Amino acid sequence: MIPGRRFPGRLAVIPLMRVAAAALAAAALAGIVACSGGDEQPTLWISGIPDQDASLLEARFTALAAYLAEETGLDVRYVPHDSYAAVVTAFEAGGVHLAWYGGLAGVQARLAVPEAEAIAQRPRDAAFHSVFVAAPDSGITDLAGLRGRTLTFGSEGSNSGHLMPRFFLREAGINVERDLAAIGFSGSHDRTWRLVADGAFDAGALNAVVWEARAAAGEVDRAKVEVFFRTPPYVNYHWVVNRAVDASHGAGTVDKLRAALLAIDVSKGGRAQAIAEAFQTDRFIPTANANYRPIEEVARELGIIGP
Repeated sequence: MIPGRRFPGRLAVIPLMRVAAAALAAAALAGIVACSGGDEQPTLWISGIPDQDASLLEARFTALAAYLAEETGLDVRYVPHDSYAAVVTAFEAGGVHLAWYGGLAGVQARLAVPEAEAIAQRPRDAAFHSVFVAAPDSGITDLAGLRGRTLTFGSEGSNSGHLMPRFFLREAGINVERDLAAIGFSGSHDRTWRLVADGAFDAGALNAVVWEARAAAGEVDRAKVEVFFRTPPYVNYHWVVNRAVDASHGAGTVDKLRAALLAIDVSKGGRAQAIAEAFQTDRFIPTANANYRPIEEVARELGIIGP
C-alpha cells in the first residue's frame, strides 16, 4: 500500500483474457433491443477513457451499451473520446452520463460534477498496480537506474500510467524533471510498452493489467521489453454516474445502472461473461467516492490537481 495511506479492499486474482472484437460484436448484436425513437426517451450516453487500442474499446463499450439497454429499458449508446480530458469535459457538459474512469480521471470528473457518484469497480481495482518496463539488456533493474535515462508515461490524465508511477518515483527519490534525461506521454498503455520495445524510450510506466494481458496473449517480445519494477497497490478504475440522470432519464435510473453493472459475472456465461472478460475481470463490485480520496490527495501533492 502507499505509505501513510489506506486503500480499502483486497486484490482478487482474476484470469486475464482478451476478447476479440468480433466475439464482442456478436455478443452486442445478440442483446441489442430496438430504440423506441422519437423524443420520449432521452439517450443515456456512456464512455470510457481511451487507455487501450481503439478497436478493443469500441467492441467492449458497444457490447456493454446493448446490455445496459436491455437491462434498464433505456436507450444506451457509446460515444468514444480521444483523450482522458475529453471524457471528463464531456461528463461535466452532460454529453456523457456514465463513464469508466481511472482513479485520477474519476476524481477530476467528480470535482467537476459534485453530484457524481462512483458506483462500481472491479475487485482488482481495490488494489491495483503499475509496472515499469525496459529492455532486458538496458541495465535498468530498479527505479534508481532511471537516472539519466528517458521514460514515457501513458496519458497525462492516467492514474496507472502517470500519477501513481510519478508518485512512486518520488518515493524512490527520483525527481522526474531533474533526474531523467527526458520524459514523454504516449497517450495509452499499449503505446507505452511498444515505444520501449521499439527503442524510442529507455523505459515506460503502464497499467499492470494491460501489460499482463498483452504478455499472456503473446503480443509482447520480451527479449525487447520486460518488467523491472511493480508498484505497491492503490485504488484505480471505477464507474462514475451523474446522479442528475434520475431527473433527466427517470427516477431510479442510477439504481438500475448500478444493479445492471453489479449483475455482470463470468459465471453466467454468454454475453455477461464476454463483457466481464472484455473489462479483464470476473465481475464488478460496489464502491464509493470516499475510496478515491487517497488518489485526490496524491494528485494535489504532485500539483496535478490544484488546491
